[in-house]
Amino acid sequence: MHTFIAYCGLNCETCEARLATVRNDDALRRRVAALWSELNQAEITPEMIHCVGCRIEGPKTPYCESLCPIRKCAMAKGLETCGGCGAWRTCEKLSPIIGNNPDALRRLESWK
Repeated sequence: MHTFIAYCGLNCETCEARLATVRNDDALRRRVAALWSELNQAEITPEMIHCVGCRIEGPKTPYCESLCPIRKCAMAKGLETCGGCGAWRTCEKLSPIIGNNPDALRRLESWK
């Protein structure tokens, strides 16, 4: 599976935090921080927008690095993605992602 596919099936390659990081784009970091602050009702600063991808060695946003329950669970189980877990279709941690993102669901369904 492509290394830019996150444990949850999202495509890190298209994530604006990753794009801001690889492009070293501070304007995009500020836009992402403002949007994510509003969406999450939490203070997210542009300095926190520094990530290369969920399953790739290197920097991650604070959420992805240490707070994401999906990433924590998959790493603890030694999985490449949640698609390798027998319980992914009924997982409460994963349901908000696959319930709202048909592309993530499709990626996990195609996991072999």
